[in-house]
Amino acid sequence: MDVASTASASGGGRWYTGMSADNIKGLVLALSSSLFIGASFIIKKKGLKKAASSGVRAGVGGYSYLYEPLWWVGMITMIVGEVANFAAYAFAPAILVTPLGALSIIISAVLAHVMLREKLHIFGILGCVLCVVGSTTIVLHAPPEREIESVTEVWGLATEPAFMCYAAVVIGIAVILVYRFVPLYGQTHVMVYIGVCSLVGSISVMSVKALGIALKLTFSGMNQLIYPQTWAFTLVVISCVITQMNYLNKALDTFNTAVVSPIYYTMFTSLTILASVIMFKDWDRQNPTQIVTEMCGFVTILSGTFLLHKTKDMADGGLSTSSSFRLPTTSSVRFSKQTDNDSEGIPLRSSESFRSPH
Repeated sequence: MDVASTASASGGGRWYTGMSADNIKGLVLALSSSLFIGASFIIKKKGLKKAASSGVRAGVGGYSYLYEPLWWVGMITMIVGEVANFAAYAFAPAILVTPLGALSIIISAVLAHVMLREKLHIFGILGCVLCVVGSTTIVLHAPPEREIESVTEVWGLATEPAFMCYAAVVIGIAVILVYRFVPLYGQTHVMVYIGVCSLVGSISVMSVKALGIALKLTFSGMNQLIYPQTWAFTLVVISCVITQMNYLNKALDTFNTAVVSPIYYTMFTSLTILASVIMFKDWDRQNPTQIVTEMCGFVTILSGTFLLHKTKDMADGGLSTSSSFRLPTTSSVRFSKQTDNDSEGIPLRSSESFRSPH
């Protein structure tokens, strides 16, 4: 008892405070989500290859993969992963859950190396190590989950002036991008489509977290479905997911996946952490050292993610073999766009970007 008390009073106390019971549940769910989602892409790809041997390939418009059981196993695996990711937001802060999505990239890369015989470059291995180090740093210093007893409390946080200003700025910029810049530069500048997805995504994560908390409280015996705020958050989630799906699919269809994925991950995760800090005041319960350490862990993950995608692009000879993304909705609904091994990647900016938009 004395040893435990001493540990709590010293540096060990930070560990116990940071890794609350809810944080541990959220961590386990987030890790499980990355495992299932990362494996699902490999299983689906094997299913696509098997279906292509006896029918029209998906990359040229075929749908024979719908009759392939292995492809459906991969799809079910992905759904299980998304459900786990959604549940993780109900237990742990977004600053802990969202960056861990990068681990699914590691799992996909390792399984592709083992099961699909796709070569993992030495720098790809370094990228995996960086992601693991960054994730571990964030996990060890993540803030404890805020104690919330009702969805109306979350609504109160969402309607405070600071977050309302953030939401207004985000929606305003997204509307300007959609109506002003998408028609002119959407096909030539990758940041236009990704900007819309990332901005809207930061709002959807907060709504997903609110909805997850409402469901968690409901299952524990405190019915939150009777509150209109629960359904309001549900509508926001649906609207944001549809918008994200639309514009991210446009980005994936226009630009090289090796360019889209790391840029989207960077912008989306950064804005999500910012939104969480403003709405849930995650950093109010931490000291400057912990905050700086978390940011260092985040930058480390970003470095590993960029390195993984870059080396994958090098291994493929600049060609894209698959496209995927996670939306933090039933967050995180991840949608994937599977293409064949011969599909042509499109660079960051097309040659038309140097011409007049008219």
